Amino acid sequence: MRKIIHIDMDAFFASVEQLDNPGLRGKPVAVGGSGERHVVAAASYEARKFGVRSAMPSVTAKKLCPGLIFVRHRFERYQEISGQIMDILREYTDLVEPLSIDEAFLDVTNDKKGIGSATVIARSIKEEIKKRTGLTASAGISVNKFLAKIASDINKPDGLCLIPPEKAGKFIEGLPVEKFYGIGKVTAEKMHKMGIHSGSDLKDLDLVSLIRNFGKAGKFYFDIVRGIDERPVEINTERKSIGTELTYEKDLTTRFEIIAELYKVEKELMERIEHAGTTGRTITLKVKFSDFRQI
Repeated sequence: MRKIIHIDMDAFFASVEQLDNPGLRGKPVAVGGSGERHVVAAASYEARKFGVRSAMPSVTAKKLCPGLIFVRHRFERYQEISGQIMDILREYTDLVEPLSIDEAFLDVTNDKKGIGSATVIARSIKEEIKKRTGLTASAGISVNKFLAKIASDINKPDGLCLIPPEKAGKFIEGLPVEKFYGIGKVTAEKMHKMGIHSGSDLKDLDLVSLIRNFGKAGKFYFDIVRGIDERPVEINTERKSIGTELTYEKDLTTRFEIIAELYKVEKELMERIEHAGTTGRTITLKVKFSDFRQI
């Protein structure tokens, strides 16, 4: 039986800012610009109490939390600390799969230190992260990636949760479909229209019905609602996309302005591609309007 841990840093960007600036500690903080065109990249837990969330327009966030403090992002600093965290994880196992800058899966079935217990390992990792970086992390533990990722979100912040295999079935049945890994907002809305609101409802559908309604993803949903997830923890995962975007204080209204700014976006994107040492096949251009509609 596998032992999988999902480590997820707590409000990572905002926590780094509070770490580096003690004056921000205990206060509602949002990482991102405060202008009408900006969105919140990350929110501290103090800000989340007011309903502030990442990807929320900054003007909306300020209405929810008038005392919200905005700070500009510092990606180099976040990457620096992320590197320290990933180094800590690799002290326990070589099977580490970063999902983003602030979270990763670990397969500790055969850990380097011979500890054996995934719960003890997770607790030790959390302590080391706190000691070396000053930040807290939450950990989820189970027999596969799906359950471990859900578990890490249960007792945040600074949480630790184990979902043993004998309790997985009942736990999944009571889970809202929005909480399922791989079920986004659009799919969840479609499921609601079909009368599917929980894992129990999803489990009532047979494989044929799921594939008919959700295509290839239907097989994945059929498996995970039964606690089946054989995906391995992959050390070298291929990056699927590289992107960049710019937000403007004022509308770009002329063809000349748009083309000039496109050159800037292209230059930054090419630098990122070159730095990653890769190439691309498809280019997607996203345009967002002042009312936050996008095409």
